[in-house]
Amino acid sequence: MPRPAPDAARTADTDGRLARIAGAIAEPARSRMLCSLMDGRARTATELATLAEVAPSTASVHLARLRDDGLLSQVAQGKHRYFRLASDDVAAALEGLMFIAGAAPSRFEPNTPSRLRVARTCYDHVAGALGVQLHDRLHAQGWLSGLDSGAYQLTEAGALALQTLGLDIDALRQRRRRFACPCLDWSERRNHLGGALGAGWLALSLRRGWLRQGLDDRALAITPKGVRELPEIFALGEPRQNG
Repeated sequence: MPRPAPDAARTADTDGRLARIAGAIAEPARSRMLCSLMDGRARTATELATLAEVAPSTASVHLARLRDDGLLSQVAQGKHRYFRLASDDVAAALEGLMFIAGAAPSRFEPNTPSRLRVARTCYDHVAGALGVQLHDRLHAQGWLSGLDSGAYQLTEAGALALQTLGLDIDALRQRRRRFACPCLDWSERRNHLGGALGAGWLALSLRRGWLRQGLDDRALAITPKGVRELPEIFALGEPRQNG
């Protein structure tokens, strides 16, 4: 059998890039961190340190290596920093390796009180599982575009649909803030809808009686009217993964 030419081998691993990435994945603590993120959610450095069974200082070094090698991305949300897989390509590569290894991703178990996890306010927009489901629904319907960006765009179909429901899109665009953007949910560790559009949706939902706000906390209750009039959003099930 003919041996591959040296030039072909160098082309397959330009500057040792493949070997470096393989080395980053091969370290046991780093591989546990990566596998734990295969559920599509983000985690803090402290959580990843616990999952990897290493000290926080050691975890910081590992996370820096994974980020520098393009395997992780970092998201800042308030005073917290979260880490998630850098891309779908990274997830696909890890899934293939996990299949070969016979491994399964760990399941994310939030410790948020159930009534707050289902639906709550995040400043002036909807958070929790309901907020994530709304975010995913708007993208799945083709009403919002720019899923992988920090600023979403409302499509023509989306503008028409939301105006029909009662949102004043022109007024929301005139607010001195971002129109529509992802906001990382601290209980679901996936994005819900923020910005003026998110705030407008919460105000509309309260006004139309789809949601009811608690008197002494941030919890939101989904009303029978909400389930009846918008079952695709308010008949809450397990929020779908992006992609």
